[in-house]
Amino acid sequence: MTSIALSPDGRAPARPAIVHLALAVGGFAIGTTEFATMSLLPMMARDLGIDEPTAGHVISAYALGVVVGAPTIAVAAARWSRRTLLIALMLMFGVGNALSALAPDYGTMLGVRFLSGLPHGAYFGIAALVAASLVPAGQRTRAVGRVMLGLTAATVVGVPLANALGQIASWRWAFATVAVLALTTAALVALFVARDVPDHDASPFRELGALRRPQVWLTLGTGAIGFGGLFCVYTYLATTLQEVTRVSAAWMPLVFAVFGIGMTLGNLIVPRFADRALMPTAGALLVFSAAALALFPFAAPHLPWLLVDVLAIGLGGALGTVLQTRLMDVAGDAQALAAALNHSAFNTANAIGPWAGGLAIAAGLGWTATGWVGAGLALGGLAIWAVSATLARPTRRSGARD
Repeated sequence: MTSIALSPDGRAPARPAIVHLALAVGGFAIGTTEFATMSLLPMMARDLGIDEPTAGHVISAYALGVVVGAPTIAVAAARWSRRTLLIALMLMFGVGNALSALAPDYGTMLGVRFLSGLPHGAYFGIAALVAASLVPAGQRTRAVGRVMLGLTAATVVGVPLANALGQIASWRWAFATVAVLALTTAALVALFVARDVPDHDASPFRELGALRRPQVWLTLGTGAIGFGGLFCVYTYLATTLQEVTRVSAAWMPLVFAVFGIGMTLGNLIVPRFADRALMPTAGALLVFSAAALALFPFAAPHLPWLLVDVLAIGLGGALGTVLQTRLMDVAGDAQALAAALNHSAFNTANAIGPWAGGLAIAAGLGWTATGWVGAGLALGGLAIWAVSATLARPTRRSGARD
């Protein structure tokens, strides 16, 4: 592991809360560009001269960048200091979004969105490790949750603002604003994150050692399957509001904001339980998510109940923070790769959930079938969690964490 030394000016390191805030700004930038792109698609399609389904491929290009970039960067930069890597990742993210704002055609847009996605997973993974290193072991999940608050706050504040900016000016200004946020994050990291000394024994091969650990794969599988239910419902929520709840378009921003509030509350509340009992909290969260998703078909026709259920589904998003800490426990000395892979797993969930939900809708089961499919995915994640918890019991009795 790396060790924290002095701050850039030679003084003692900044307080953890300041560092967590600086890292959360980067999460806010990433969350804004990731979620706002969906709402900006119609504007992008018109400007680039393509239809909306084709424009949707830019979202897939970004997700592919996340999946490819997270492990690749974590392994390639194994000998970098965490502070330097965070700055480089945010600069790369800023450049990708600046180029997105300037993209003249569809082909270029595909390429620069892939580029923009490359730093995503590695940034969150390394930021989580830095945040956790500044607090006692019993507060790690709360520290990771504070960093993830930037991402969840983006769903409440960043996405509506980006959409409004796109309507008032142009969708290009939304990406330009994210680029400015990325540069701001790089500056904040340079100012407040203490210099750290890289582990000279670190190497790409040591990081790849994480892939030999069954508990790492089980934790990633829990997220990739269990989190798919949330994305299954979220992806088709707007259409469900139109076709089932039958509300006007004016209500949609409120419903999506409630979802974001649920995610934010989850990252404020759940980590306190996870720091006391990590694996039981993960299991309970999957059961809670399965129940909330199963209730979605019943709540969907009634707006008040739908709002309550969407809040609960969003709260289940805290699973990402809990599993991030779990990976710290099971990754051994391959911390960077395991931490980054968590976000590859959740982008895999972002692919599995909508795909499975789409199959149910295409089969004629209706828009609310996404709730049943989502509940099934949450239970699938719970099954993988159960295997992980069962295999871990003998290890805990022998005193090891893995």
